[in-house]
Formats: sequence, C-alpha cells, structure tokens
Amino acid sequence: MSGGLFALLDDVAALARLAAASVDDVGAAAGRASMKAAGVVVDDTAVTPQYVQGVAAHRELPMIRKIAVGSLRNKLLIILPAALLLSQFLPWLLTPILMLGGAFLCYEGAEKIWEKVSGHHPEETSAAEAATDPVEAEKRMVAGAIRTDLILSAEIMVISLNEVADEPFLSRAVILAVVGVGITALVYGVVAVIVKVDDVGLGLTQRASATAQRLGHAMVAAMPRLLTVIGVVGTAAMLWVGGHILLVGVDELGWPALYDAVHHLEEQVHDALGAVGATAAWLVNTAASAALGLLVGAVVVALAHLRPRRGSAANS
Repeated sequence: MSGGLFALLDDVAALARLAAASVDDVGAAAGRASMKAAGVVVDDTAVTPQYVQGVAAHRELPMIRKIAVGSLRNKLLIILPAALLLSQFLPWLLTPILMLGGAFLCYEGAEKIWEKVSGHHPEETSAAEAATDPVEAEKRMVAGAIRTDLILSAEIMVISLNEVADEPFLSRAVILAVVGVGITALVYGVVAVIVKVDDVGLGLTQRASATAQRLGHAMVAAMPRLLTVIGVVGTAAMLWVGGHILLVGVDELGWPALYDAVHHLEEQVHDALGAVGATAAWLVNTAASAALGLLVGAVVVALAHLRPRRGSAANS
C-alpha cells in the first residue's frame, strides 16, 4: 500500500515538474515573441497618448480603460482566432502577410518623418467640436483609437505568431493569448502613467514644500520631451522592425541576394572588430534594416500622397 502511495506521489511530482516546465516554456516563448514585436509596442505606446490630449483630466483614465478593453477584444476575439486558423491551415501565407505588415510599419515610420519635415499633420478633432458635444467627441476618439489599435495589434500578434509557428496548436494559442494580454497591460499601463505624470506634477507644484514644488515643475516640464523621445524611438523602431521583416521575408520567398549581402557585411564587421564585433554586427543589421524600411516607406508615402492629387486633377 505504501509502495503504491509513494509511486503515486512520484507520478504527481513528475506531472508537476512537467507542468512547471511547460509553464516555463510558454513564458520563454511568449517573451521571445514579445521582444520581436517591440517596435510595434513602442509605436502603440507613442500613438495612444494623442487620443487624450485636450481631454478633461478626470476623463483621461476612463478613456484609456475603454481603449485598452477594445484592444484586448481586438487581440483575443478577432486577431487570435484568425491567426491560429491561418497558421494551422495556410501557414505559407504567414510570410507574405507579415511582409505586408512590415511594409505598413515602414509606411507609418516614413509618414511620421514626412509630417515632421513638411509640417503637415493629419486633421484632428477640434477643441471647439469637443466642447460642443464632449460625450460624442469622446466616443469618436475612443473608436478611432481602437481602429488604429486593430492594425497595430494585428502586427504584434502576427509577428509573435511567426516566432512560435513550430509550436503545437494549443501551445500557440496559449502563447499568443499571454502575449496579447501582457502587451495590452504593458502598453496601456505605461500610457496611463504617461498621461497622468503632468497631473501629478501639477499637484506637487501646489504643495507647501519647496522640494515638492521643484519636482512638480520638473515633471510638468519633462512631459513634452518624454513624448518627443517616445515618438522618435517609436518611429525608429517601426523602420527597423518593418525593414527587418521585409529583409527576412524576401529571403524566405526565394530572393536571398539582399539578405545575403547584409549577412556577409555583418560577418565581415564581426570578424574585424573582435570583442565588440557582435554588437557592431547587430548594429550593421539594424542600420541596414532601418535603411530598407525608410526606402520602402518613402515609396509608399509618395504613392499615398500622389493618389489624392491624381484624383483631384481628374475631378477638375
């Protein structure tokens, strides 16, 4: 009897170790997948705060909560089932779809640079319109944010799926769900902190303590710079990630010349620089990917801006 009991306990312990190992594997895979989607995550974090600019302070966090819930629905109810079905029955489509997403990232990055250089910015909801009907304006801003998030979330999930495409179906589902929930919590948690930093700083400026006042003024003054840095990093990350997706994609589709040229240059730099060779080689790959991303993005931006002019010329 005792022998049977100890055998049972051994089996339970073995199952527990196996479960723990599975959890560790899922966590590690989710971590790898999330890192590959880092460029889109940074962009998502940089884009979202603009939707609550000009909104009353007490409505900022409720709006972010609504956008986060919409983002979670996008990932888990729309994108996750579609991605899993695609990977199960049409896995050969993953690379072309990923490349389309990469081209979109390149376009987004190049468009941001074009807006900065040209001074042209997309139309936004006017303050007067928001003041006239703030409830309706808030609904429109939340809906617009969720629509934008759908594109970014699709990129995050497809990039993540590509990293775990060799995993069993159930493992893929669990990993992507973990990635979706984790990235949503991370992005909108950071966004919530960002949009409230200036309110916290403003509160500190009204304290009696001189130290608190100085800290408050510093926090308020730092916010525009922080948003600028996030925007620049997000733009660079989009060009890098998008370009790298295209670089790898053309190789997988049977056109290896460009990938081989970059890889050969990496190896030369790695061998020539000794101790710092690995870092320098990574920088070479990153720079080449970003340059490709900027080139492709610039072409798409030019085509996107050319089409409306053609349409207006035809109408005239």
